[in-house]
Amino acid sequence: MIFDAFDVIVVGGGHAGAEASVAAANMGAKTLLITQSIETICQMSCNPAMGGVAKGQIVREIDALGGCSGIITDHSMIQFRMLNLSKGPAMWSPRAQCDKVQFSLNWRYQLEQTANLSIWQDEVTGVVVSDGVACGVRTRMGIEIQARAVVLTNGTFLNGTIYIGEGNWQGGRIGERAAVGLSDQLREIGFEVERLKTGTPVRIDGRTIDFSLLDPQPGNTNPQKFSYTDTAPLQQQRPCYIAYTNEHTHDILRTGFDRSPLYTGRIQGHGPRYCPSIEDKIVRFADKNRHQLFVEPEGWKTNSYYLNGFSSSLPLEVQVDALHSIPGFGQAQIYKPGYAIEYDYFPPTQLNYTLETKRVENLYFAGQINGTTGYEEAACQGLMAGINAVLKIQGRSSFVLNRTQAYIGVLIDDLVTKGVDEPYRMFTSRAEYRILLRQDNADVRLTPLSHQIGLASDERMRRVEEKVGHSERLAQFVNDTSVVPSEANAMLEELGTPALQQKVKLVNLLLRPEVCMENLLAISPALQEEVEAIPTGVRADAVSATEVQLKYQRYIEKEQEVANRILKFENVQLPDNFDYFTLQSLSYEAREKLNKMRPRTIGQASRISGVSPADVSVLLIAFNKI
Repeated sequence: MIFDAFDVIVVGGGHAGAEASVAAANMGAKTLLITQSIETICQMSCNPAMGGVAKGQIVREIDALGGCSGIITDHSMIQFRMLNLSKGPAMWSPRAQCDKVQFSLNWRYQLEQTANLSIWQDEVTGVVVSDGVACGVRTRMGIEIQARAVVLTNGTFLNGTIYIGEGNWQGGRIGERAAVGLSDQLREIGFEVERLKTGTPVRIDGRTIDFSLLDPQPGNTNPQKFSYTDTAPLQQQRPCYIAYTNEHTHDILRTGFDRSPLYTGRIQGHGPRYCPSIEDKIVRFADKNRHQLFVEPEGWKTNSYYLNGFSSSLPLEVQVDALHSIPGFGQAQIYKPGYAIEYDYFPPTQLNYTLETKRVENLYFAGQINGTTGYEEAACQGLMAGINAVLKIQGRSSFVLNRTQAYIGVLIDDLVTKGVDEPYRMFTSRAEYRILLRQDNADVRLTPLSHQIGLASDERMRRVEEKVGHSERLAQFVNDTSVVPSEANAMLEELGTPALQQKVKLVNLLLRPEVCMENLLAISPALQEEVEAIPTGVRADAVSATEVQLKYQRYIEKEQEVANRILKFENVQLPDNFDYFTLQSLSYEAREKLNKMRPRTIGQASRISGVSPADVSVLLIAFNKI
C-alpha cells in the first residue's frame, strides 16, 4: 500500500483546503492534502488582494482562531488600506494588496512545515463511502487512500468550463484542467449538484500603461497588519490606481454581445450580482456613462496588473478594443485574457452547521463548492470544516459559531439556512451585530474559544489576555484622570471643537467626535507614560481597543443587550428527528422546509426562507419553549 490510513484527507489546495489542512494537522490529526498541482497552492486566481469590506473582518477572525491567512497576508502584502475610516469602527475593514507569487509560496512553505501534514499531487475522482460514511478517496492514478474524514474544497474545478466569446473548453482555471468525475459520483449518491459562474479580467503589462492618466491610490501612511501575532509591519508599499470607462468603451463592449456566452445562453449558471462582469454593468446600469476600475499591481517583481472591475467573457478582440478606449490604456498589451468559468457546486442546504454533509457522515464541503465566492469566504469555511472533522473523529463536541460571535457564524448560518442562488459574498450588511463583530476585537471574541478546542496556541491566548488586561487598565486611567483648560484648549481649538471652561476627565474629551487617543496623548504626559508602559507587542492593539470601547461603549452595550434578548430564543434546541408534517398549524411551506433543512435551534429555523414569524410561534408553543 502506498499510503497508510489518514485521520483527515483534504481535497483541493486552494484557500479553503490550505486552512482545513493546517487546522486539522495542528489539532493532532494525521492529515493528507491532495491537490492537482503543488505549484499552484493557494494561487490568487482572481484579484491579488485579501480583505476588504467584511472580508477583512473574516481574515482577522481566521487569525484569531489560529488560522494562517492573516499571517500569510502580512508576509505577502505590498499595500495596506483600512477601508471606511470615515465611518464608525463597525465598518472599518482592512484590505491588503498582495504579491500573488509570494502569497502562494508562503502558503506552500507553511503547509510543508506543518507537523502531521502530508501533501500528494493527484486528482480525486471519487469519495469512498461505506454504509453512509466517508472512509477515503480514489484518485486519477488509481490509488485508494483511507481516511476517517474527508473534506472537499475543489473550488471552481468540478466540471469547470472556461468561456471566451464563442469558444469554450474544460478547465478549472485558464491553463489548468478541470476535475471530472467527482461531482458525477456524488450526484449518483444523491447530492444535488447545480452550476454557478464567475469571471476574471485581463492581466495587463504595466510597461504599456500610461499611469500619468490615472488617479493614484496609495496605501495608508501607517499600515497595519492582519495577524495578531508578531508579523513584521509593512515598510514599503506599491500604489494602486483608479481608471474609468467611458461611453465609447461601452459602445465597443456592446458590439460583442451577440457572441457573448452570457447573452447567447451558453452559460446557464448564475453569476455574482455584487461583482458583475463589465458587460453586466453596462446592461444593468445603462444610465451610467462610466464605471470605476481599480488598477492593481500583482507583485513586487512583475509588470502584471489586474484591472479590477473589468471582468469579461466577451470575444478577445472586443476585450482588447474596449481596453484601448480607456484613458491610460491606449497602447496596453495583455498577458492573459478575461474569461468566465462555469462550475459545479453543491447547494449548501445539504450541510449541517459543522459543514458536514447530511447525506454522508464524515464528509465535509468547504469553499466555492458551497456556492460562495472569495478567498476569505473559502478560507474560513475550510478552517471550520477542518476543525469539525477532527472534533468529530475525536468524539468531541462540534464547534459552531453563531451570528452574535463572528462573521464566520453569519456566513455559515446564511449558507445552511438560506442556501444560495448566486455566488455568496460577505458584506457588513449581512450581520445584525456589526458593532460587536468588529475587526479590532476578533481576538477577544474568538481566541478563547479556539484555545479551548486546542487550535489557538497558548502564546496566542497569552497575548489576548495581556491585551485585554492592559486595555482595561488604560480605560480606567482615562476615566479617572483629569485635564485642565490650559492643557487642552490649544489642541481643542485646532480641532475645531469648543474649549474647556473647567477641569474635565480625559474620557469626556475622548467622547467628542473630533478627539482621538492620539490627541489625548499629546496633552497628557501621564497618559503617555501609561501607554509607554504597555509592552510594544500589544501596545497598538491595546490603545486602539481602549479608544473604541470608550468612544462607543453605549452603542456596544445597547447592541449586546439586543443580542442577549435574541439569544434567549436563538439557542432553544429543536429535536433532531421530529416530523414537522405532524404540526398542522405550520404552513405547508414551513413544514417542507423544516423537514428538509433540519434546523438545530429556533433561531436557525426563523431564518429559513419560507418560515414565517407565525410559524416560529407555533414551534415555540409546540415544544413548550415560551
